[in-house]
Amino acid sequence: CLATKTVRLYYITSRVFASLHYCDAFHTTELIMGRVRTKTVKRSSRVLIEKYYPKLGLDFHTNKKICDEVAIIASKRLRNKIAGFTTHLMKRIQKGPVRGISFKLQEEEREKKDSFVPLHSALEIAAQTLEVDQCTADMMKAMGVCWRLDQSLTMQYEGITHTVVPVAANIQLPERFPRRAR
Repeated sequence: CLATKTVRLYYITSRVFASLHYCDAFHTTELIMGRVRTKTVKRSSRVLIEKYYPKLGLDFHTNKKICDEVAIIASKRLRNKIAGFTTHLMKRIQKGPVRGISFKLQEEEREKKDSFVPLHSALEIAAQTLEVDQCTADMMKAMGVCWRLDQSLTMQYEGITHTVVPVAANIQLPERFPRRAR
């Protein structure tokens, strides 16, 4: 449906969670079902992921078989819900860390990010020579910095010394919007 207005009407009971979508083109409403996941399903799928992460995948049917093998689940319906939510969480884990799930691979990745040391310090890079073109030199003159284009300029800013060197003194910049010939 191309022109869809979503009128969200939530019917929340123990099992039903739906929203009505009204379609202008056909003047119809369609009922789209959603999910209500209980604390039991969420908790058990998180535990499964923490313990059996290497075995689990992004496929519902393989996750369902693994749930059957490693866990004692009371009913087939509950097993399918747990396997479905486990698959959903595995897809989210592929994108990035998920709150409430902590397994070895995720912890190792977090430690690598925390212990990362850059090769060059940002302060060293800022203290190096900075090349400036004519436009920037004109701006600096307008700000009150007296400076000739044939010399380099040393500036002190927040305790760091910057050396500013002009790129070229006699570069003619083109007009920004050239006029059309009539």
